[in-house]
Amino acid sequence: MPDLAATCVIGDIHGCSQALAELLALVEDRSESFVFLGDYIDRGPDSKGVIDLILAFRKKHPQTIVLMGNHEMMLLDYLQGHDENFFLNAGGAETLVSYGLSPDATPESVQAQLPPEHLTFFNNLPILWEDQHGIYVHAGLEPGVHLSRQVAACCLWIRDDFIRSQHRFEKPVIFGHTVFKKPLVQRNKIGIDTGAVYGGRLTALLLPQKEFVSVAVERKSDLPEFLGDQEGLFQGRAIGLTVSKLLRLFR
Repeated sequence: MPDLAATCVIGDIHGCSQALAELLALVEDRSESFVFLGDYIDRGPDSKGVIDLILAFRKKHPQTIVLMGNHEMMLLDYLQGHDENFFLNAGGAETLVSYGLSPDATPESVQAQLPPEHLTFFNNLPILWEDQHGIYVHAGLEPGVHLSRQVAACCLWIRDDFIRSQHRFEKPVIFGHTVFKKPLVQRNKIGIDTGAVYGGRLTALLLPQKEFVSVAVERKSDLPEFLGDQEGLFQGRAIGLTVSKLLRLFR
């Protein structure tokens, strides 16, 4: 019988509900608590099914923390009438279809037709979580800035400045958002987005053992996403650099 983990962390899902069901079956009896790192929706075919699974899982396992991802934030912005094309072009159209809605619908009509439990879910996702084993966040943290002063834009969007930094927070930072061929493991951080929706794997991390559990996923998205890098596959480099520059301007 494998050792019981204190915390199980699950990476970016992006509408891959079947893979999530397979992964949860492998880990739900192996941990005391669970942390989901965000990006449950967009690009894959069944975002609604993913949210249904997570809601049911959280009811069964109350010690479950579900964090905000940048795609959930894009959905919330879209529902407020902001950046509509940004959301739709980043996989939001597939999310609406999974709810039986047209991508041509207005944000107001979409909000009226989304299940109330799902709207409550999206509106109440925290940005950060911390326990004795790590700090959990969707994209990363701004190096050299205390945890209490981290801002949402950084936590949801940062890439290179965080990934390339050797800064050590009080605990290892466990993150998703940036896709790697295999989990990135460094002394100060662990990245577990292994590109499920792009034909990679959906990955969970068991702590404190640092054991990875993953399932293979058929490619669900043809969006151009990867930029080559000797340390892995970094995605969205331009966005990450822009966010970092903005943070320096406004601090």
